[in-house]
Amino acid sequence: MDVRLAYSSDEMADDLAQAYQEYLARFAAELGDADFGSFVTHNGRLIQKMRYEEFEPIYTEYREMAQRYRDSLARGDTINDIVVRLMRDRASHLVLPLPA
Repeated sequence: MDVRLAYSSDEMADDLAQAYQEYLARFAAELGDADFGSFVTHNGRLIQKMRYEEFEPIYTEYREMAQRYRDSLARGDTINDIVVRLMRDRASHLVLPLPA
């Protein structure tokens, strides 16, 4: 199921705005105050503090991948190491844990 179909465009915009605020709060709490565009190390990866325009496509992709990841685990599918690495990379950039 396409996650976007469950939301109206206004709800998606509100959801993204709230997710961005949560990202900024996580970033500040875990990585301290940094300027937009500056690089910091998180989970052994070099990540950049994102502006909303940079955050939106990465978060949207991550949310869709996380849903597919959970669906695959629920079905008992074998998860490729590349998929896990990609999820870890996106989660790290968003200062999120790997979905369970």
